[in-house]
Formats: sequence, C-alpha cells, structure tokens
Amino acid sequence: MKLSIIVPVYNMAADNKLRYCLDSLVNQTISDYEIIAVDDASTDGSLDILREYEAGYPLKFKLIQSDENLRQGGARNKGIEAACGEWIGFVDSDDWVAPDMYEKLLKKAEQTKADVVGCDYSLVTQHTMTVGKTVTTNTQQQTGILDHDKYALLIMNPSSMVIKIYLKTVIDKYHLRFPERTFYEDNCAAPIWLMRFTHFERVPEALYYYYQHDDSTVHEISVEKCKARLDMGKRLIDESRTAGFYDEYIPQLEFAFSKLYYMNTLFSYMLGVKHPKVAFLRQIADGIRREFPNFQDNPFFQEEFDDEQKRLAALHMKSPVIFLIYFKLLYFYRRIMKKVT
Repeated sequence: MKLSIIVPVYNMAADNKLRYCLDSLVNQTISDYEIIAVDDASTDGSLDILREYEAGYPLKFKLIQSDENLRQGGARNKGIEAACGEWIGFVDSDDWVAPDMYEKLLKKAEQTKADVVGCDYSLVTQHTMTVGKTVTTNTQQQTGILDHDKYALLIMNPSSMVIKIYLKTVIDKYHLRFPERTFYEDNCAAPIWLMRFTHFERVPEALYYYYQHDDSTVHEISVEKCKARLDMGKRLIDESRTAGFYDEYIPQLEFAFSKLYYMNTLFSYMLGVKHPKVAFLRQIADGIRREFPNFQDNPFFQEEFDDEQKRLAALHMKSPVIFLIYFKLLYFYRRIMKKVT
C-alpha cells in the first residue's frame, strides 16, 4: 500500500466538521491508500459517524477505538502502529485537504526521491474548497538533500506536520512517535522527526485547509495548555540530547526553546488566562534561565521578535511582579484608547 492517512478524532461530530474532513479523504485522486481514523474515546456522535464511513468504504477506511483519551499524540501513535502504507500522513479531524493533495505529494516524492514532502496550507473560516489566506510554510532554502545548514533552518521552522508525508521506513527505523496525553505535541515532534530524514521537498501549493473556529485547541488558552507548552519545550531539548544533535545546533535549539517555551507561553498566558499568577511567571523565567540564561542575546531571537516584545521579555526576566503590573496597565490603557478612538 502506498499511503496511510492517520486521523485522530475526539468529539468532532458537531457542525459537519468530521464529515467534511472524511469526505475530503475518501475522495482522494489516488487509489492505493488507507484512512486510519482513531477515535480517542469521544463522548459525542463521532464514533457513530466513523462507523458509517467504515461500513461505506470497507476497502480504504479503518477504524480504531481507544478506550481512554490519549489526546492527539496518543491517537496518532495508535494509527502509526496499525499503518500499512509506504508513506504516512496526518490530518486533524476538523481540517480537510484538496482532492489531489496526496497525489501531488507522492508525485514529488517519486520525482525527487525525497523521504519527506510537504506543501502550504490555507486558512479558512467555513467549509469550502476555495483557497483562503495562503500560508507559505517551509522555504526553498530548507529543501533538497539535508545538510547542516538545512537542518539548522528546519529546527527553527519545521512547520506543521499535517501538511507533510513521511516515509514509514524512517519512522520505523527510529521509532518516531508523539508525546501522549498532552497538548502541542507537534511543537516537540516536528523538529525531532525532521532531524531523522535525509531529503525534504515541498509542493508550493496550499493543499491543506486549516479550519479556524472558536473551539479549536489553538484558540483556547488555559493554564493546563501553557504548562503543556513548557513541557514540550523541555522535551524538545531532552530529545535533541538523546538523539545526539544538541551540541551541533545549540544556537538554533536555544532560539526554538526561547520561542516555544518562553515567548509563546509568556504572551499567550498573559493574553489568554483571566487571572495570571506571579508564581507561574516565575516558573517560566526560572525554566529558561536554567536552560539558556543568555537567550536574549541569541541573534535569531533578536531578529524574530519586535522591540516591544523584547522589552517586555527583559522586564519579565528582571522582575515577574513588575512585569505583571506593567503588562496589565499597558493593555488596560490600550483597550481604553481603542474604545475612545
């Protein structure tokens, strides 16, 4: 079999989300593939929908049930274990893909002998096959036979895993898997996985549709999710050491850690959590200070973030208490000025 498409599913029955996703998959322009839908202990009607597709497409649709909620990473791991395809792709169950997405990715793989191939994606707010805002993911400088410079760029910007297909022999060789029972597992897995592949190519088209809606994981910020982001940052560093490439890519890993563990968590926490606590702000500061005490001097960090973000980060590292007070006053003032104008 040429391709296995793994779809983790948890409570996606409402608003036609799951059906729209699955319809895009069962109608791919290739024929030699399987869809592995993993129900992650859903409590709505998702399992019934999956059973309908299993009955309707018995030759290409495989249903796996999990007795416990392992979250997206755990569900994907179950799918990998059951996959028979030469290639593996991942799709989130509230998103969908173009009819020829996998035909084009596989064709690029065959033409170039790459072992991982990706594409761009489109941001949409309704169920449609009309391309919305296109997000260009990886760059031309990251593609081709992977060497030190390309790996360095991929560590800092691996892009999404759902817009790629991966050669299964590489996955099996290194037993590549996802963190389970957590959020933001891709933030750790994406760069770790790419370091095991040798040739990356991309199709410069938006073939994946990323559905933006209010109940998406990325739009709901909680203390639990902020803690998960910290855990994924730590795991990224730990696994890079275990895999043996930490010392060769310290500047890039320092940047990746400072973006994932520190900046993304700090500002999403302050903007998304109703009552931010000084204790958690201290935890964030202490964590990055232990791993990369001089992260603010990193040239990639300096280039990535604007002056205000860097000033706020410096204030936070100096005093979480003063940072919390200043941040609240700053955004209160801006809300007032926005209403006035």
